[in-house]
Amino acid sequence: MHKEICLPASANYAEIGLTLDSLASKAAQTATQIISVPTSFGRAVVANRVPEADARTWAAGLAHQANDHRYYELTHDALGHQFEHYYLLLQDHSGKTRAVQPFLIVNQDLVTGMPKAIRRAMDGIRQRFPSTLVMRMLMVGCSAGEGHLVRDNTTGSVEWVAQALSEALQPVARGFKAAMIVMKDFPKAYRKALRPFRRYGYARVPSMPGSRMDLNFKNFDDYVQTKLSHKTRKNLRSKYRKAAAGPAVTMEVVTDVEPHIDELFPLYAQVLERSQYKFEELTKSYFVQLGRRMGDRAFFFIWRQNGKAVAFSSCAGHDGVLRDHYIGLDYKVALDAHLYFVTFRDIVTWAIENNYHSYYSAPLNYEPKYHLRHDLVPLDLYVRTSWNWINPLFRAVVPYLEPTRYDPMIRKFANAHELW
Repeated sequence: MHKEICLPASANYAEIGLTLDSLASKAAQTATQIISVPTSFGRAVVANRVPEADARTWAAGLAHQANDHRYYELTHDALGHQFEHYYLLLQDHSGKTRAVQPFLIVNQDLVTGMPKAIRRAMDGIRQRFPSTLVMRMLMVGCSAGEGHLVRDNTTGSVEWVAQALSEALQPVARGFKAAMIVMKDFPKAYRKALRPFRRYGYARVPSMPGSRMDLNFKNFDDYVQTKLSHKTRKNLRSKYRKAAAGPAVTMEVVTDVEPHIDELFPLYAQVLERSQYKFEELTKSYFVQLGRRMGDRAFFFIWRQNGKAVAFSSCAGHDGVLRDHYIGLDYKVALDAHLYFVTFRDIVTWAIENNYHSYYSAPLNYEPKYHLRHDLVPLDLYVRTSWNWINPLFRAVVPYLEPTRYDPMIRKFANAHELW
């Protein structure tokens, strides 16, 4: 590795190619650490903000994604108290930045997602050794969503970026004193491009998958009649009759959630509290800024009963796909009113009416998705340790730590084999 520099508050940022404008953020006002790594392709430089000179390269690299560069900047600002967000400037031999790949540093609990018996046993151990199986990690990807490779500005593809990352990440991780490197939640479509990572000692294991369904139906009733089994149809219609027998639940769709955030955020908090998997913890600022910065793609579905918000869903619409990312529920109402199934019906109905061809749902809650005939969307983790001497042992152990191993419902999906 070239060197690691810790910059004081008085550092001259112009000397390192960063401007004060590019660092202006509530999350980080100064560069806390810059790492420069010489590589066979040029150099990999870490910055805590994207330099102004590389702004176009940064924006272009993710322009084709639903969560484009604006989303990464949003999560950096809104979740900066939970994660250390950085950007890897991948430069060629001429010093030109060909791509800007976001990553984060996080202290991750490896026991998350394991069976309750293992977690209870670990709680006992941690009474004496609090940091057991909590590792400092470098994660390439997004702190609130799936990961993507950026496209480089010379070829417009991801292959050069994948090769560059496979070489640069290990020395960068050592610079951050991170014990582990993780490519976080990368869709199956990247497997060919990420083959170089296998050669550099990374193990590929499944992450918790998303799910999807095609919306090639006339309406929701057509979907129920043609897609679902007789048993599921009967059960679903029974739920809707019971929901209709209670106070009416109405839906509205907004792109600016700020006027509603104080009543909606506690609903998200209820869902988070019940979740076994807790990686990111969203904030009010996250949802408000999502509407402000990405109003062309962000949709917030709000359900009310007697004028009171009882459910909401944060979605993104892009390129014919409606992505259902985060949900909030009032559990005092949710079970009796079958709100999960009511919200699903209303979102799918809205998506069909607005000419979306696919519906995507974020990971977890697989049992209802199985009966509703979703297909799994495989997401991969590429993992290795920062240290070569222990990596072979780690690769042998990591399949026992991967989260899908302990969810039997996942194996029931028709395309579960695609996870591997």
